[in-house]
Amino acid sequence: MVAGVTAATPLAAADDKLKQKKHHAHAQVQAAQGDLHESSKALVAAANRLNRARAALASAQRRLAVAQKNADAAARLDAQMQARLQVAEHRLAAARVALDVARQRVADQRAAIGRLAASNYANGDPGLMGLSVMLNSQDPAEVTMQMNTVTALMSRQTTLLEELRIARARMVVEEAKVEKARAEVAVQRQAAAENLVRKQGLERAAARARAEVGTLVIRARYADYVAARARRADLKQLRAAKKQEERIRQLIIERARRQHGGYKGDTGGFLFRPVPGAVTSPYGWRRHPIYGYWGLHDGTDFHAPCGTPERAGASGTVISKVWSDVYGNRLYLDIGRVNGKNMTLVYNHMSSYAASSGEHVRRGEAVGYAGSTGWSTGCHLHFTVLLNGNPVDPMHYM
Repeated sequence: MVAGVTAATPLAAADDKLKQKKHHAHAQVQAAQGDLHESSKALVAAANRLNRARAALASAQRRLAVAQKNADAAARLDAQMQARLQVAEHRLAAARVALDVARQRVADQRAAIGRLAASNYANGDPGLMGLSVMLNSQDPAEVTMQMNTVTALMSRQTTLLEELRIARARMVVEEAKVEKARAEVAVQRQAAAENLVRKQGLERAAARARAEVGTLVIRARYADYVAARARRADLKQLRAAKKQEERIRQLIIERARRQHGGYKGDTGGFLFRPVPGAVTSPYGWRRHPIYGYWGLHDGTDFHAPCGTPERAGASGTVISKVWSDVYGNRLYLDIGRVNGKNMTLVYNHMSSYAASSGEHVRRGEAVGYAGSTGWSTGCHLHFTVLLNGNPVDPMHYM
């Protein structure tokens, strides 16, 4: 049993680490989603256009690379086909020359046989001449000489006939070679013509891809320019919002100096949850998903559909209702001293207010309604808790 417990402990620890990693990853996703709510609509739209333009450009560049590769391959194949066609045409030309030589040889052999036939006609058949010599001649030496002459004539006739047969056979072979070469040339010409059409089509596709890339480069540059312009406008608004926050912070500090007493004790559960929705982005430091800078997300974002009542976290006095290009409609609720420090609750991105400046509200009472004003891409509540004007994690008080 001890061994079983010992073996189970590392598995349990590993499981806890896995759960922690999963929770951390989920929190990062929620934080990124929440940060997008804090970006201006103009910047989000510009960033989205820029991302789409860059993605389209990358896709077009990939298509261009493929089209150019195919066009280059077709060009290389075309060069190879042209070379093969030239070889085939040279082979055909050589075969035709050889055929002409073979035909001439046949003609020469026929002419030689014709001359021999004419000589035989004039002088008599060599075979009959030999028989006549043997019958009429009395001198053996003369018979031998005459028979040698007859044999030479007969051999010459046989040779001419054999040479004619060989010449005819060679001519047939050369004719077959010519036909084969002619067929090969026809095939090569057809293949080269088809590849030329394909090559021209691929070259047109590559040209279209190059034109598309050029257009998308211009579009991406313009989208980049628009995003940069939106960023400059946002930074200007952000600086104005920071100045506004600093003025209100000084107001809070001045009020804190005049306050006495207040709540002392455990702050866990001290604040009433302002909306029932889940946390979509927690308080903390993180990198902005669009701007890329490292900054403090100074509150907690809650899911809150448009028009959801936003409740007072504790009883207090509305000290300011102010518009901010960044935070939209904002409401500051001063709830007095908590463990010796002034606590002020800030409600951001409201669609409208339910309480007026100077009005005292009770814990859980509606002070406004959820909206998407300012830098926001969807209705939600960005809830901030300030202690002596400085932001702290709201969830430590719920």
